[in-house]
Formats: sequence, structure tokens, C-alpha cells
Amino acid sequence: MVCFIFQRSALMHKNIFISIFILGCSIGLISCGNRQASDRKIFRYNEVSGIPSLDPAFAKNQSIMWPVHQLYNTLVEVDDQMQLQPSLATSWEFSGNKRSIVFHLRRDVFFHDDPAFPAGKGRNLNARDVAYSFGRILDKKTASPGAWIFNNRVDSVQPFVAINDSVFQLNLLRPFQPILGILSMQYCSVLPQEAVEKYGNDFRRHPVGSGPFAFVAWEEGQALVLKKNDHYFERDSSGYALPYLDGIKINFYDSKATEFLEFQQKRLDFINDLDASFKDEILTKTGNLKKDWQGKLLLNKHPYLNIEYFGILFDSSNVLLKASPLRSVKIRQAINYAIDRKKMMLYLRNSIGTAAESGFVPQGLPSFDLKAVPGYSYDPVKARQLLKEAGFPDGKGLPLMKLLTIPNYANLATYIANELKQAGIPVQVEAVQKSLLLEQTSKSQALFFRGSWIADYPDAENYLSVFYSKNPAPPNYTRYKNPAFDLLYEKALEETNDSIRYGMYRSMDRLIIADAPVVPLWYDMVLHLVHTNIHNFQPNSLNMLELRHVKKD
Repeated sequence: MVCFIFQRSALMHKNIFISIFILGCSIGLISCGNRQASDRKIFRYNEVSGIPSLDPAFAKNQSIMWPVHQLYNTLVEVDDQMQLQPSLATSWEFSGNKRSIVFHLRRDVFFHDDPAFPAGKGRNLNARDVAYSFGRILDKKTASPGAWIFNNRVDSVQPFVAINDSVFQLNLLRPFQPILGILSMQYCSVLPQEAVEKYGNDFRRHPVGSGPFAFVAWEEGQALVLKKNDHYFERDSSGYALPYLDGIKINFYDSKATEFLEFQQKRLDFINDLDASFKDEILTKTGNLKKDWQGKLLLNKHPYLNIEYFGILFDSSNVLLKASPLRSVKIRQAINYAIDRKKMMLYLRNSIGTAAESGFVPQGLPSFDLKAVPGYSYDPVKARQLLKEAGFPDGKGLPLMKLLTIPNYANLATYIANELKQAGIPVQVEAVQKSLLLEQTSKSQALFFRGSWIADYPDAENYLSVFYSKNPAPPNYTRYKNPAFDLLYEKALEETNDSIRYGMYRSMDRLIIADAPVVPLWYDMVLHLVHTNIHNFQPNSLNMLELRHVKKD
């Protein structure tokens, strides 16, 4: 067996070595110790869309977030219950005016060994690194798509301050309690200035962090390889150093069919979600494994912080709405009552997800409370009663309404249109390209449209901001405006007591349900297929790939 040494300097300068190394990794991540390749515990998965960058400043989608999470750390992180926990920061406290937060950092965190450092030895991470990393996000030269997380939120003069090596201070323009959730995002990963300056534009493909895994090699379009960080600071409850795995290999098959075949052949350890063409082969209508697959695979399901919905333009001053029946709250409510969401989930989604019969804020967040925020359940009698009250008994005289969607959701939209037709509500489905739909909703040119909202951070404020009248589109695509809602929203941003703030969130959600600027369809669900030799692989509501505690037989 040929033996390959983890020497990044050689690998980065010789593409042929990278190719050979990755070929070796397809057999097993190999080192020059006594352990055989068969002993190496390598976690393998596929990224259909590829990975455009490993720079945290550009971690705008899941394909980037997953490897960035393995390579870097943030001040705080989110556990599987969506609660904030310490990571690089051991503790933090708000100032009396709630406009500053002081973080106390761990002193046992080191960056990965890299030629960017003297003698190639990773140095200790400190508060200046945090200030630099956050400032880089705001720097226009970086052009980070994550700049919005700090824009109009942090102090414009001195937002980030390293008080000393182990104390970092963040200064806000005004109180904003959800800032802690924002700091758990991958945009806020901490990195060393030396590496950014050494690699320049190539930093996107030569990451240097402090996370549980370190960069080895990346052949774009083929594979990305990471190895265990032997100097990682975290330990398990027994004092054993994390992570347990020896490495990670990410393939880039651009076909879901190929991905599934590789998974069947056990050349991949798990699949994130399941292509629609395979759902009926593997899952029952109730969302469980069929008998042929039981015992061969593990099915992991967990609430996912994503809501699928239809939006309805709410701005009555818009000329498009003046002649539309959608300006009537009774019509909007009738649409909500006329849809059998549970039947839709059973027959169209194989029960992957939960019928959205509460508010806009989905399952999986700590503030979610089905009883406190009753939404719309299927009630065709109520729908017809509302139509009558709106002046359209049995839908007579109700003009045809156009529902804009994207091709992937055309069948689902057609199903719902048929449901609405049975209640007397005529709807015509028009499928357009996603870019066009985004353009029309951003310009308030769509009256009735398909939408979805995935949480950026684990706080219901992220969803409720979609309806704050002072926000543009995005996120306020419906142009919703309600002074009572706005007042609650502004008060909630300053409230540090979680119980009180959650109560405000629920009050806002009830206002949304009453005004019905949206038609909630379902709260999404993470679905993973995993081989039986993988242990401690736990999903979470952000669908973050968490591999620190994973073991592989």
C-alpha cells in the first residue's frame, strides 16, 4: 500500500499530487503510521451543487456552511435543541444599556498548523482575531454577502474591540437581543489575518481555522478532503479528545441518481434529503422506511427551520391590488381554510414535514407553541361562509386569481389550486423561473406567489422580520404593514427575558394569522438516510452537519 503524508505545502503546489492523494482517499484516508487504511474512519458525503468557496465570509448557503463548520469555530454555537451554547467564548454579559456585549474567550484554542505561521505552527487564537474576522465581513473590499448581519446593527465607529487577548467586546447601535443567534452563523467564524494575507484571493480554497477538522486537499469538481485536527480543544464527557473521525471526504457528483447509487454501494455514508424520484421507492406514505430497507439503513427525521408558504400582496396602495379580491381579509382567510394540508403532506410529500396549522414561525424553535398560536386547519364550510361574507357566495363572481410558482413546485401548486376550486375559489397556476419570481416579488409585482423562508439563525425574530413594515422586499415580500405588529417587534428586540420575548413573538404570529398575508403550507423536515455503521449522527433544526461526535464502525 502506498503511503501519503499530509503535507499541504507540497499538495498545494503540485496538482498531480492532489489528484493522486484524492485517489488514495477514495480507498481510505492514509497516513504513514502503523494503522492500515481499513482502520481509518473517514466520513464520506456528496455535495451535488459543488462548493464555490471555503471562506466563511461567503458562507451563504448549505454547501459552503457544512465544510466551514468543520474547519472553523464561532464565539457561540447552537445545540440540537436550538439553544445557544459557548464555543470559543466561555461566557458573555450585556452592558446595562444592552448596547454592548463582553465575551470571555477560551485560551486553549489554536489555529491549524499552516505555512502562514512561523515554522508552520498554528498559534493561539485571541480576541484580535475575532475583531479582525468580524471587521472583514463589513469591509467592502471583502464583498461578503453576509455584511447584512452587522449592517445597521453594530456601532459605526468602534463596533469590535479586543480589550485584551481573552476579552472581546461587541458594540451595538441599539439593543438587539437576537445578535447572539447571529454570532452562531458561519459568517462569524474566526480566522487568522496572516492566512488571509498570505493566500489573498486563493484563501477561498486554502482555509485556515481552529475547527475539529483541517484542510488537506481540494480538487474542484472531484473531491475535498479534510483530516482530524489533533490539537482540537473540545473533549467528550469522558475526557476523550474530539473528533472521533479521522477525516472527511466530500465528493461532487452532480447527479442525485449517481449519489444514490454511490450511497447504495456504501461509498457514501449518508444522504441529505431524498430526491423525489426515490421517495416512493424507499418511504411509505407515512414517511417511514419500507420493509425492504428496514435494518439496512437508518432514517433520521427532525424539524427543519424552513416554512413553505404562499404569499399575498398586502399593500392596498398598490395599483395591482385595488381591483383584486385578495385585498379582502375574508378572501385571504377563506383560501387558508380551503386547503387540506394534512392530505397534501400524506400524498404529495410522503409525510416529510408537518402541515402548517399554526403560525408562520415553524416547529423547531424554542418559542414555537401550537396551542398558543392556532392557525388554519381544513374547514371548507368556514371557507364558503367567508366567501359569502365577502360578497361572493359559493365563489360566484369571484375573478380568476393567478398563482406564481417555480417549476419544481408546479405540481403542488396545481394540487392546491384544485383544492381551492372545490371551495369556489378559482386559481390559475403559472410556473416561472426562480429569478423572475424573485424579481417580481421584490418589486411588488406579484399578487399571489410561492415562497419559503429558511432560518439564518435560531430566533423567531428571523421569521417575524419578514412582516416588519420598515423592512423592504426582501424580506417583506408581502409588504405587510400593521402598527400593532411593528410596536411588538421593536419591543421584542430589546427584551432580554426569553419567556417575555417569546410571548411577544407569539402575539405577533397571531396578528399575522388574523391578517392572513400568507398561506402557511408546511413546516419542513430534515431527512437523512444513514448507513447502520454510523453512530451519534444527530440532525438539528438548522440542518447543520455536525460530525464532532460521530463514530464509524
